Amino acid sequence: MTMTRTAATFLPPVMQARGWLEGITFPPERPLINVSQAAPVEPPVRALREAMAEVALNCDAAHLYGPVLGLAELRAELARQSAARYGGRIGAEQVAITAGCNQAFTAAIAALCGEADEVILPTPWYFNHKMWLDMAGVNALALPVAGDMLPDPARAAALITPRTRAIALVSPNNPCGVEYPADLLQVFFDLARDRGIALILDETYRDFHSRTGAPHGLFAQADWPDTLIQLYSFSKSYRLTGHRVGAMIASAARLAEAEKFLDTVTICPNQIGQHAALWGMQNLGDWLAGERQEILSRRAHIAAQFPRLAARGWQLLGLGGYFAYLQHPFSMSSAELAPWLVREAGILALPGTMFCPVDDPGAAGQLRIAFANLDRGGISGLFDRLAALPSA
Repeated sequence: MTMTRTAATFLPPVMQARGWLEGITFPPERPLINVSQAAPVEPPVRALREAMAEVALNCDAAHLYGPVLGLAELRAELARQSAARYGGRIGAEQVAITAGCNQAFTAAIAALCGEADEVILPTPWYFNHKMWLDMAGVNALALPVAGDMLPDPARAAALITPRTRAIALVSPNNPCGVEYPADLLQVFFDLARDRGIALILDETYRDFHSRTGAPHGLFAQADWPDTLIQLYSFSKSYRLTGHRVGAMIASAARLAEAEKFLDTVTICPNQIGQHAALWGMQNLGDWLAGERQEILSRRAHIAAQFPRLAARGWQLLGLGGYFAYLQHPFSMSSAELAPWLVREAGILALPGTMFCPVDDPGAAGQLRIAFANLDRGGISGLFDRLAALPSA
């Protein structure tokens, strides 16, 4: 019997985890702490919703098919702001708007890869990237990270074969939280350029980067379109997850190939969502800066609280963006620990086994915490529950 494309990969991890909640009641005095998914739980700010309502009521074109690669105004604005941020040359013709950042990745792979081609993914990987490669018939070459959760360019170079088409990086990283240093990204860019492959850089969480200034200088290089494909998401920045608005910045030639894929999938990105992203970029700069500071405050609170867990054998492997990546001290695999935490502690988190190949020896000891939806009090409550667990 022929294996279907969807049967070639695993079930969606977040949906699997939600299944652990079935039949469990969480008392009001001890509600569920859900740190399983990196998505805003609040709607867009009221001013943005009012702008969206205005578009829905008065912009007839927003209810019709639009350009496959997105609204011209949004493409131009993202090009302008990205060029200013990174100090490089980016034209509107090098920007495509997609139905979320996941679709940007799928379109990039469709434009780059054929059957049985290869893409290098650092592990722990973002599971939706691996799922799409599986369903596209593309082989994912696992690049295990070092103890600092950073990938090694030399190890990546050793994995490259004549079928390798790209290296895909995520920074700030999902699931590990670490921010890839600019010089490391430069080395990966140089490696990809020298070997004639693409560097896909997913910067979904770039607006919550801890460092000031540009996260890297790749766009400042005149030949960046030959190698770099940057992915971005408006969803996390402006709370537009339900409206599915992402972006891809790449050469116009690669976008022309991606356009074929996008036209057959969504025809065009969500029109009202695109108008919302444009309004947000033009009007919510100060608000977004405040959101960034709040996320950085929560990150700092995790670092300050962590000695409580370190004393009980936990290790903080990575922290940043929306995530804390932990090494747990228990003898059971994280695949067993995660559903056990739901029952015993009212905590829903994802195990490291969901982010790694099945034969990865380290995944069983790892756990991802998505902390962006917990305020400082919620983070303290999470650490209270973890610290109160029986000793390993």
